[in-house]
Amino acid sequence: MTFYDRMRIVCLSISKGTVATYGQIAMLCGMPKNSRLVGYGLRENLAGNDIPAFRIVNSKGELSGAGHFLVSDLQRTLLAEEGIPTDWNGRCRHVNLKRYGWKTTQKDAERFEKKFFPSGRDLPGTITRTGCRFKVPFRSLAQRNGTYRYAPAPAV
Repeated sequence: MTFYDRMRIVCLSISKGTVATYGQIAMLCGMPKNSRLVGYGLRENLAGNDIPAFRIVNSKGELSGAGHFLVSDLQRTLLAEEGIPTDWNGRCRHVNLKRYGWKTTQKDAERFEKKFFPSGRDLPGTITRTGCRFKVPFRSLAQRNGTYRYAPAPAV
């Protein structure tokens, strides 16, 4: 399964009335810190034409992909139709991520991981924490809060 196949599954899982970030999608696809790859895939339609790309914003909640729609205000209009207001911050439009951000949990990430890597062999490494074993999608979370440590994948 390619990154864009995984990206398609994750993007189609974004619930109506919420927005996700490029980095959040990359992390759930098992490739944290590859948010630009998500943007590229959306721009080039590599994950399919039916992806709700208007629900994807940058890490600040800004409508950064709006220039790639047929009409520059289309992303804002589609979000408004789903009940997601956008505000003008003097530079661009943005969404309140605390209120309208897609809330993913550990269980969501594990569910995606089982779907993407059923045998576990495709995983390049794991992250361990006392008594728990998490796979690659949590590497960026681990680096952010410093409570996890990177460990090489066990030999199979």
